[in-house]
Amino acid sequence: MATRTRRPRQRQEPLSRERIVSAAVALLDTVGEGGLTFRALAERLTTGPGAIYWHVTGKTELLAAATDAVVAPAIAGDDADATPQEAIRALALGVFDAIDAHPWVGTQLARASWQPPMLRVFERIGRQVQALGVPEAAQFTAASGLMNYILGVAGQNAVNTRTAEPGTDRTEFLDAVATAWSELDPDQYAFTRNVAGQLREHDDRAEYLAGIDLILTGITARHRASG
Repeated sequence: MATRTRRPRQRQEPLSRERIVSAAVALLDTVGEGGLTFRALAERLTTGPGAIYWHVTGKTELLAAATDAVVAPAIAGDDADATPQEAIRALALGVFDAIDAHPWVGTQLARASWQPPMLRVFERIGRQVQALGVPEAAQFTAASGLMNYILGVAGQNAVNTRTAEPGTDRTEFLDAVATAWSELDPDQYAFTRNVAGQLREHDDRAEYLAGIDLILTGITARHRASG
C-alpha cells in the first residue's frame, strides 16, 4: 500500500508587535488609512484578528506605532558635528522624504500632536532652536513655526503627488498647473501669472529647503538684534 508523504510545514515567523507594525505600514502604503482594518491586517499576516489584539489594543495605537516606525529612522542622526542650521535642514529633509514615500504619515502627524512620532520631531527641532541661542521665552514660537512649516509643506507635496493623474510624471503635472496659472485673469491673479514659469522649473526639495533657510534667517536675525 502506497504511503502518503507528508510535506513539511513551512515555519512562519512568530507574530510580534514588530511584524504587525511592519505589515500595517505596508498596508497603509497600499490602501491608505481607510483600508487599514484588523481583518485586512490579519489576512496579510495569516492569522486571526484576535491574535493581533494581544499586541496592539486598537487602530489608534496601531497608527501611532506605524507612524513612529517610519518617522523615527527618518529623523535619526548624530547632530554632534553639525551646526543647528544643518541639523534642522537634515531633519526637515528626513521628514519630507518620509512623507513623500508614505503620504499617510503627514495626516497622522498632524492629527496626533501628543503621540511619540510628533514629539520626536518637536524635540529635535527644539534642541536646535536652543542651540541657535533663541531666548527661552521665544523658543516655543520658533520651534512651532519651524515644525508647522516642515509638516505643512511636506504634507502638501505628498497631496500634490497623489492628486496628479495616474501615469502623469512630475514634469507633466507642473507644466499643466503652470499653464493653468498663466491663463488666469490678469487683474485678479497678476502675481500668480507672473511666477507661472518658475513653477515649471522649480525643484520641490530645493524650494522646501529655501523656505527652511528663510525661517532660520528670520529667527537668527530677530534674536541677534534683540540680544
